[in-house]
Amino acid sequence: MDDNVENYINFLSDDCLICIFNKLESESDRNAFGLTCKNWFKVRNIARKSIIFHCSFNPKVYKEHANCLSKLLARSPYLNLVSLAGLTELPDAALNQLRISGASLQSLSFYCCSGITDDGLEVVSIGCPNLVSLELYRCFNITDHGLENLCKGCHALKSLNLGYCVAISDQGIAAIFRNCPNISTIIIAYCRGLSGVGFRGCPGTLSHLEAESCMLSPDGLLDVVSGGGLEYLNLYNLKSPTGLDGLDRVGYARSLRFLNLRMCRYLTDDSVTAIASGCPLIEEWSLAVCHGVRLPGWSAIGLLCNKLRILHVNRCRNICDQGLQALGDGCVCLQVLHIHGCGKITNNGLASFSIARPNVKQRADEVMCIGPSIEDLFRLQ
Repeated sequence: MDDNVENYINFLSDDCLICIFNKLESESDRNAFGLTCKNWFKVRNIARKSIIFHCSFNPKVYKEHANCLSKLLARSPYLNLVSLAGLTELPDAALNQLRISGASLQSLSFYCCSGITDDGLEVVSIGCPNLVSLELYRCFNITDHGLENLCKGCHALKSLNLGYCVAISDQGIAAIFRNCPNISTIIIAYCRGLSGVGFRGCPGTLSHLEAESCMLSPDGLLDVVSGGGLEYLNLYNLKSPTGLDGLDRVGYARSLRFLNLRMCRYLTDDSVTAIASGCPLIEEWSLAVCHGVRLPGWSAIGLLCNKLRILHVNRCRNICDQGLQALGDGCVCLQVLHIHGCGKITNNGLASFSIARPNVKQRADEVMCIGPSIEDLFRLQ
């Protein structure tokens, strides 16, 4: 390299170097930039906005990641996003650097970091006051005490994943709503210690809730929808603590647009009618494997769900030709019908529906998740 050019590069300001670094699109180019010299290495760390560890299923790799985390956090003071997926043995002590360098952090994922405890959440609460998104999926050691400490410092939280946090109760959920007024998305899948009463008085900002395989009580369901802003509700495989149907409470969620009741075997026609009547904005509804829905339920959907675009009835034992006709006579906006394995529907019934509603696409595939991707709500915009 020409000496004049080399000298010129050496006199580039840090601001100029950061601008250059931010123009680099590939990770390999960014790494090469940092290896040029000590000053460029420093600039690379200052400009770094994210640290992402991907699941490798290799204990040796996980151990290396855990060992280097503190150094990476110390060198990168302006991080927006940290993802530590799969570090199952990550200790709370590895997070201590967040007390100093976590002020700019907005998104933090402890996905499957089962070694994190309430002590780790206390560090997050102290060091990350601007946190917007937090994933604690399969952090089995998190309790209500940890959630209470967390939300005392992280008032800006909007998205929280508590899936499989089996040690939490309604007390922890209530603490979140008391301290995080902007919360909009919560995942509580498989948290069977929750009845739902912790949602009582939840803010109107709560628009998305995943409660797959939970054990919510009828009163808890009423509290879940009490905020009035719920647009997306996933109650896939909801368990009933009483063995009775209490899903009619969902009918109070008047803003609801996406509802997943797949495998809710306690669901009855009365609840379907209450939901169809009380939730006029529903666009997509999964009733797959809901054997308790019969002709009165299908008729209510056809009559009342005027904005319904997508309906899932896969493997429903008690939808018959008359129920299918009721859907075809109503549901004026219906575009897609997921239907297969419905033993009481005849070929003639399907043919009649196709003739009456030729623009409705019939699909045999069975989908588990409906509506918009809730994972997108955990990504920084």
